[in-house]
Amino acid sequence: MTDIQNLQGARATVVGLGIEGIDLVRYLTTEGAIVTVSDIRTSEALIKEINEISDCAPHLSLGKNRVEDCSEADAVFVSQGVPPDLPALRAARHAKIPISSMTQLFVERCPSPIAGITGSSGKTTTTALTGAMLDTARINHVVGGNIGIGLLGLLDKIEPETKVVTELSHTQLETVDKSPAIACITNVTPNHLDRYSWSSYVNLKRRIFQFQNENELAIFNLDDEICAGFANESPGHIAYTSVNRDIPGDGVLISDGILTRRQDGEDLPLLPREQIALRGEHNVANILSAVAIASRLGASDVAISEAIRNFEGVPHRLEVVGTFRDVTYVNDSIATTPERAIAGLRSFNAPIVLLLGGRDKHLPLRELAELAVERCRTIITFGESGDLFASTMIKARDATTPLVDRVEDVSSAVNRAAKHAHKGDVVLFSPAGTSFDSYRTFEERGTAFRTAVASLEEQ
Repeated sequence: MTDIQNLQGARATVVGLGIEGIDLVRYLTTEGAIVTVSDIRTSEALIKEINEISDCAPHLSLGKNRVEDCSEADAVFVSQGVPPDLPALRAARHAKIPISSMTQLFVERCPSPIAGITGSSGKTTTTALTGAMLDTARINHVVGGNIGIGLLGLLDKIEPETKVVTELSHTQLETVDKSPAIACITNVTPNHLDRYSWSSYVNLKRRIFQFQNENELAIFNLDDEICAGFANESPGHIAYTSVNRDIPGDGVLISDGILTRRQDGEDLPLLPREQIALRGEHNVANILSAVAIASRLGASDVAISEAIRNFEGVPHRLEVVGTFRDVTYVNDSIATTPERAIAGLRSFNAPIVLLLGGRDKHLPLRELAELAVERCRTIITFGESGDLFASTMIKARDATTPLVDRVEDVSSAVNRAAKHAHKGDVVLFSPAGTSFDSYRTFEERGTAFRTAVASLEEQ
């Protein structure tokens, strides 16, 4: 990446007008750049986004990614998820135009050391909980990144002493050449194999620590095989987390049922495991990661423990959205992989009506199918991959296991679930596929689920 120091009067093209694109347009405009927005979507599809940057008055080049918008610019800024082999980006590289991103620009310009969090799952919960711990400790901090908050808009709030916590996806790490001062990986499991090879995906996660220096810190989850292997590669200091085993040095673990922080060989008990408010074994691992980060950023054990007791999660992640006829409806729209749906299933003891669907990511379904037919009263599939999920579930069941029902969309799935569920059941919306067949984001899909549940309650 090229460090673009002076943007005054520069012709800057922003490719992709999502959260990052909006953040870039606003920041580049304040820096004095002449901004062009390139997006394959039309103005009709981008009404909300265009309204958010209307005061910046960029040139809008919509409906396709035109080669000249990138090849004739002074600098190009790419939103995460934009394919790197886009012809317009290839032309920019051929013309030796600097190509950067929101994340890269933020890393270059942030005046305070950064704590970065990545992982195949759990990174948003870990990031939000770290922020809650710092908030409880009354430590000046900002939280942003893949959690849904643009980073560049935070720069004017950051002083050298401000603690900076960022969630970083694999696509954001793809565009940076500097690692955070504190790097945490929650886990690395098969994901996004519809776009990346397994080795490429693992290499992208590795980038969060591989550019660190010997004085910086990486935090690894020893219960995850890939993370445990990374611990042998880190160039700096290492801390560990583990729910299930002892750790070989500093870090955070569960010891005799107590959440414990280990520092310089001393074990410091924080709180009993049963006082954790978050549901699910996977969230215990996320909590350990957040403790490891927040303690390094100066939060006291008292503040950390209080935050853990009070933290009930973030939207679209095992979020209870309503009760209808004594049936609990849970929004886990973030579950875009079979592994995350499995974690959701394991978070409840009550009988479950499971809603699966969306767009397939070409990930193994066998373990999910076996657990689902064991744990569920009914499995309802919907969306683009509905037939695939239905056929997989049917193959896994026997004569005594649950009904598999196929519907078209989220609203229909909720209505059908209401007919199948019994008093005391949980209707779990944990799709195991992406939202991109019908929605731009898993948040939009989760909102659709909430709306459908609210409609039940009005009947």
